[in-house]
Amino acid sequence: MAKKTSLKAATRARTGSGRLNQMRREGWLPSVIYGRGTENKNLKVDAKSFSELLAKSSSDNIVINLEIDGEGTRLAFLQAIQHHPLSGIAVHADFLAIDEKTEITANIPAHLSGEAPGVKAGGVVEQYVHAIEITCLPDDLPETLEIDISGLQLGDSLHLGDINYPKGVRPTHAANVVIVHIGRAGSGAEAEAAEAAATPAAKAAKAAPATKAAKAAPAAKAKA
Repeated sequence: MAKKTSLKAATRARTGSGRLNQMRREGWLPSVIYGRGTENKNLKVDAKSFSELLAKSSSDNIVINLEIDGEGTRLAFLQAIQHHPLSGIAVHADFLAIDEKTEITANIPAHLSGEAPGVKAGGVVEQYVHAIEITCLPDDLPETLEIDISGLQLGDSLHLGDINYPKGVRPTHAANVVIVHIGRAGSGAEAEAAEAAATPAAKAAKAAPATKAAKAAPAAKAKA
C-alpha cells in the first residue's frame, strides 16, 4: 500500500495572476483544498518539497497528511496538478479533503512481471493499458499494480477481470478490457488484438493518463 506523506502548508490571501506569480518566485506553490466537510481554502506549499514528494512517488496519486500552519493536519488526496505549458513545472495543486472512509479514484501504474511462455515461443508482449483506474479507501491505495504474465501463451490476452487486485481495490472499467496480449511478431495478431481492445471501456482506460487522473466527489472548487 502507498505510504502517507506529510507536506507543510500555509493559508494564503493573495490571489490574481500577478500576485500568484510573485508567490511562485518566492518558492511557493499556490494550492487549494476543498471537499465535503471542509471550507474551500486557498493554500501555499513549499514548491521544492512538493517536487521532491512527486519524484519519490510512482504516480501523482498521493494521499497526504497536509500540515496546515496554525490549523493542524488534514488528510488530503492530491486531486490535480496544473503544469506550465512550456517548462512542465507545477504551477498549482488541488487537494481533496478526505477521511479514512472516503473512497478515492486513482490511476495506478500497471507493471508487468514474469516471463510469458508465449514470448519464448517467438511472441511479443503488447501492453495496451499502462495505468489502471481503481477505486479504494485511502489506506488501501496501492503504489503500483503488478500484472503477472507468466501464464500467457502465444495468442493469449490478459483482461482487467483476470487481475488479482489488492484487498479493497476494484477497477472502474469493464472486466473485458484487454491489458496485455502476446502477439505473433510480424503477423496480423497485433492488429486483431488491438481491435479486440478497442471497446468503449478499453478506450476510456487507455485514455486515462498515468499521472493525475484522480477523481472523487469534491465540492465546488475554489479557483485561485
